[in-house]
Amino acid sequence: MFLALARVISEDIRAGRLPAGARLPGSRALADRLGVNRSTVVAALQELSAQGWIQTRPGAGTYVADGLPRGVGTSRARRDPERIGFPLGPAPVVDLERPPHRGALVLLGGHPELADWPTDALARAYRRALQRRGERLLDYGSPWGEPRLRESLAAMLGERRGVVVDADDVLITRGSQMALDLAARALLRPGDVVAVEALGYRPAWRALAGAGGRVMPVDVDEGGIDVDALARLCRVEPVRAVYLTPHHQYPTGAVLDAGRRLALLQLAREHGFAILEDDYDNEFHFEGRPVPPLASLDDHGHVLYIGTLSKALAPGLRLGFCVGPRPLLRHLLAVRVRTDRQGDRVLETALAELMEDGVLARHIRRRHRLYAARRAALVAALREHLDHLVVLAPPAGGLALWCPLRVDVDVDAWIAAARQRAVWISGGSRYAVDGRPVAALRIGFARCPVERADEAARILAETCPLARA
Repeated sequence: MFLALARVISEDIRAGRLPAGARLPGSRALADRLGVNRSTVVAALQELSAQGWIQTRPGAGTYVADGLPRGVGTSRARRDPERIGFPLGPAPVVDLERPPHRGALVLLGGHPELADWPTDALARAYRRALQRRGERLLDYGSPWGEPRLRESLAAMLGERRGVVVDADDVLITRGSQMALDLAARALLRPGDVVAVEALGYRPAWRALAGAGGRVMPVDVDEGGIDVDALARLCRVEPVRAVYLTPHHQYPTGAVLDAGRRLALLQLAREHGFAILEDDYDNEFHFEGRPVPPLASLDDHGHVLYIGTLSKALAPGLRLGFCVGPRPLLRHLLAVRVRTDRQGDRVLETALAELMEDGVLARHIRRRHRLYAARRAALVAALREHLDHLVVLAPPAGGLALWCPLRVDVDVDAWIAAARQRAVWISGGSRYAVDGRPVAALRIGFARCPVERADEAARILAETCPLARA
């Protein structure tokens, strides 16, 4: 009640009904007039005094403080959440799809399966981290990330990906998108040219453009980015950086072959540009051995290798990392601490324990078997129901199928119709730099149970505009 009383009096002061210097009734008189306990009035006056609305003059009473502007409005009026009192530039584009409803078949490429996740193991590791080192972990720490996790990631990169580094070469971030944003802000000046794959990852382009980069597309084919086309661009533009996804090209799944990898590194040496290598789902390769990252071949300090555990773990566990030349990492760190002092130390310690104990490796192996079975089932079902509509050439790795269309179909209408039947896919134009129409579908399989693969393919066939014509 005393807060409500203080708010009413302050609103009268703000509206000018109680002008600066006006004398307020004494606490006893005000309590009698309002029919409340005097202690309530005293508490309200103390609150107003603490906020600077009133001042007490010894022996003279209580007055509205001097120097307050008159008639600046009152909070009694309903606040309009859409009203803003100062000019604001155009908002950055946010490209987040609304989440599918519960029960939908989510055939989107970036959505790993979350059922049967080792939540109990993570909970135990999290609890142990707090019990054993809680006082330290709840304090400020290094913006580089927890040393145990950096050491575990360095060991994993050397053993499984051929990127030989130590913990001092690893910077932990909150997801790979944060690493991309840091790289963009550390590397680019307004107007710098950044070459990207003509079909690719739109959030990365937005981060690059947001830092002032001029994003210029380079064609992609079944062998990944066209390095010859990139060389032609370098001859006419001062390319500052190249962003690409060489392991599983996003969204087509193409693997950048060895010849192009070597040519790209040679081109970087000749023209002095940085290579931003986004290896977003390295763990899931189903045919042959994974191709080592560009970073494993880089002897001249051109590659910033960006990775994430979000696909192997879960999107809600925002954990990314980057590895590269230490001078560049120090620049990224300086940018990072301007907006994010450090990561989640307790979570990072818990995840390091899961890596050290082999829990993460076992989880990835289980997921690999699960995704391989789901991939095979969905490919078989799509061949049965959609072979006359789409080209099916499953890539060696990744969690999605890139399906160019055999027929002239309104892709957006097809996607909308499929979603009406609770099947979520995405269309090719979503991955074009300029948003141009691309006659292709991208169909993920990680969240499609084997027993529902035929249902998903049948619904896609039935919702195709040609089927309904």
